[in-house]
Amino acid sequence: MLKVLIIEDEPAIAETLIYAFKEAGISTTHKTLGGEATSVIAQQAIDFVILDVGLPDMTGFDVCKKIRETSQIPILFLTARNHEIDRIVGLEIGADDYVTKPFSPREVVARVKAILRRSEPQTNLHKNHTFMVDAEANRIQYRGQYLDLTRYEFLLLKTLVNHPQRVYSRNQLMDIVWANAENTLERTVDAHIKTIRAKLREVDANNEAIVTHRGMGYSLLA
Repeated sequence: MLKVLIIEDEPAIAETLIYAFKEAGISTTHKTLGGEATSVIAQQAIDFVILDVGLPDMTGFDVCKKIRETSQIPILFLTARNHEIDRIVGLEIGADDYVTKPFSPREVVARVKAILRRSEPQTNLHKNHTFMVDAEANRIQYRGQYLDLTRYEFLLLKTLVNHPQRVYSRNQLMDIVWANAENTLERTVDAHIKTIRAKLREVDANNEAIVTHRGMGYSLLA
């Protein structure tokens, strides 16, 4: 059975989520402090993290950063704030999705299921001259080195690698990579391209693998 870790200090919100996940056949573990997150993930088989941005001991953003130091487990932020910059920051530091309060618990469950479906292992192995995509292990190798990618960075780069020289618009990439993530913004694509490019430069600083087509989108060099 899938298990979701809910880190939320408001009892009413936590209880509605716990009930919604129970109805969906998903078990939960509930904690109120961000500092407890990494220890729970280390001790239990957690498949997904629901993380409130405003916690008593630390921000959800800081919790996300700590989790990402050791794990690529999917993370969905809950927040009372709806500022564009907050959403972009959350996604840039490794979150998989973002929901603004008030929200429908069923919608949260649906989003969790959608993210988990997209992350299910596949059996194909795709290679080109400089990249190797191991979809079963959710890893991408660039010039012989495995890249340390977040979930959405992996999905975005895999899309480009699988169709080199094809120009994808931002809308197309949103539909492919962030399907069902209703609150995600087009600028998220640019932010993820930026972080992917930085990781590629750590391996090869002299070549740009991703091409920007002004007013059109992005492509990968063959």
